[in-house]
Amino acid sequence: MAERSFAEEVKKLRLGDGEEFHGEGILAVTKALLQSGVSYVGGYQGAPISHLMDVLGDAQDILSELDVYFENSASEATAGAMLAASVHYPLRGAVTFKSTVGFNVASDALANLASGGVKGGALVIIGEDYGEGASIMQERTHAFAMKSQMWLLDPRPNLTAIVDMVEKGFELSEVSNTPVILELRLRSCHLHGAFTAKDNKRPSMTVSEAVQDPKRDLSRVVLPPASFLHEQEKVSKRWPAAVKFITENKLNETVNNGAMDIGIILQGGLFNNVNRALELCGVSDAFGNSKIPLYIMNVTYPVIDQEVVDFCSDKRAVLLVEEGQPDFIEQNIQAILRRNDATATLHGKDLLPVAGEYTPAAVTKGVHAFLLKYRPDLVGDAPVVTLPHDDPRSPFAPRIAPDLVQGRPPGFCTGCPERPIFSALTLAQREVGEHYVSADIGCHLFSINAPFNIGATTMGYGLGSAAASALNGAQADKRAIAFMGDGGFWHNGLTSGVGNAVFNENDQLLVIVDNAYSAATGGQDVLSSSADNPTRSTKHPIERAVRGVGVKWARTMTNTFKVDEMRDLFKEALTTKEKGPKVIVAQSECTLNKMRREKPAKAAAVKAGKRVVNERYGIDPETCTGDHSCIRISGCPSLSIKENPDPMRKDPIATTLSSCVGCGLCGENAHAAALCPSFYRAQVVINPSRWDRFTTAIRTRYMSFLQRGVERRLAGIEPA
Repeated sequence: MAERSFAEEVKKLRLGDGEEFHGEGILAVTKALLQSGVSYVGGYQGAPISHLMDVLGDAQDILSELDVYFENSASEATAGAMLAASVHYPLRGAVTFKSTVGFNVASDALANLASGGVKGGALVIIGEDYGEGASIMQERTHAFAMKSQMWLLDPRPNLTAIVDMVEKGFELSEVSNTPVILELRLRSCHLHGAFTAKDNKRPSMTVSEAVQDPKRDLSRVVLPPASFLHEQEKVSKRWPAAVKFITENKLNETVNNGAMDIGIILQGGLFNNVNRALELCGVSDAFGNSKIPLYIMNVTYPVIDQEVVDFCSDKRAVLLVEEGQPDFIEQNIQAILRRNDATATLHGKDLLPVAGEYTPAAVTKGVHAFLLKYRPDLVGDAPVVTLPHDDPRSPFAPRIAPDLVQGRPPGFCTGCPERPIFSALTLAQREVGEHYVSADIGCHLFSINAPFNIGATTMGYGLGSAAASALNGAQADKRAIAFMGDGGFWHNGLTSGVGNAVFNENDQLLVIVDNAYSAATGGQDVLSSSADNPTRSTKHPIERAVRGVGVKWARTMTNTFKVDEMRDLFKEALTTKEKGPKVIVAQSECTLNKMRREKPAKAAAVKAGKRVVNERYGIDPETCTGDHSCIRISGCPSLSIKENPDPMRKDPIATTLSSCVGCGLCGENAHAAALCPSFYRAQVVINPSRWDRFTTAIRTRYMSFLQRGVERRLAGIEPA
């Protein structure tokens, strides 16, 4: 099951011509695809674009009515290769994935696609996960557009602009026979707004019709000498066709051009931030009515030479707002201006940050510096965001001492079934020694933080095993440990990791964390998911897959919360004399998805008056010694400390918070590590039966009887 259902939202996809659409950016993109007559859609989920796949998954009825084919691709490479359907046929196709990490995986397919070119419109929708909200290495997608010559659209964060750019993107692709990238930044993906809808279009050619009428054009196959001709075709035919279309359709925009002898050139996706900066400087309003001339590049590649020259022709200075590095656009525009003997001075990274996200504060500082240099008469008091951080008027000035602010690194959720895996490995390594651990992309990467501090590297999604492959010392008495999630395993890891280890007789231990979903990307089903999926094939065991490629030593642990058993399994895997890779499949369902499924069912049962039992764990304050080893070996957010009730002891004791979900890990850890016996399990019974009431009454009376003896013994020593 996906992280959330869009069953209600997808009803908006049926809106017709002239009706007003209100919703989120991702839903608007889906509507734009249907309005554009798309024939097929694929992709791989990943923030901030995951919801696009989830929306399409919930819109199967609408897609079927329009004869639109949709699939959850096994990887971004699979998605990129799907666009081959647009090479010989007038099929409009779109694929989606997460920014640079997705392009890294898909680049081989997309490079070949861009070489041969397309007949039908091919659109790659990427969620640009750049900056402070990113979970990946900091790189830009722009380089891929330049490398393979794919046109890059970066529309203003406005639903009308985004929807228009989807439709124009398909047209641009077809007129120039070139795949097009639509870049949606984090804020655009989750932007809420409105636009005027159009009727959905049935594709002019469906996938089924294309299959029935095979086409073949040898000149489109990427093989010499055709590939040499493709390179020339890109610059002699496709580029001029794209420039002509972009210019004639005014895909790039200008605001108040000619009003001043200075101006600002900006990427379309940064428009809201730039306008906010101008507003803070007193030269624009909230509606984008800038006094400073603006050239908004909704198409950031190719750069349209003549438009840039025309915009700069009457200006003595221009500021370029280009987020990230390298400064691809700045170098390009500098070359254009110099080749055309333009006199305008171009500023960019000299006034704005060289790297990092262009937040409103960062942009405001650059814009303010530019205006001070060329039009100080327009600038009043400096916006407070431009003040030094040690100025008390600055919103970024520290309000409390830095040493009082504790860092909060990302960590496992309460009840996460991956936490006990690392608790067990910690206990195992106490006995067999420290080992090199190669991490992977996914929730299990949180193990690199305290309290586990496990994991030395991460090379990419599904590459945990491959990243440990070189550390296979024949003379070493230890073997490397690699981790990988079930999502990464099916995405890439089966071949690049397990198959590679079998082929090279690598002695590593690979732990595949199987939480039943691609949990890190939103809880989507994968091949090994245990859920019944009406449109996908599931329930394919990972252990069977690894044995199928030659792994001899493979074990499946079906309950990771049995810490002592997990510990013993680790010890066995790390000390066995059997050659070749060792694989442990550690299974337990993602607690977030489990709660999403069980909470509504329990709520319905309670409402219906049925008996419901919730388990909670607690700590006896009189038994707890306050050594906190339970916290150090678990790191559970529901384990905390509180004041010691014993006046003779000063150390705070451990306690469980109300966020406890009753997973039982704290008790299992205490048992496996031979810790204190202070943990207890309690059952909260809602709508108790007669038997529950009877047994509770018996227990209460018996405990009262035992307690009276204690009270009698204490009576003689109590103070008067």
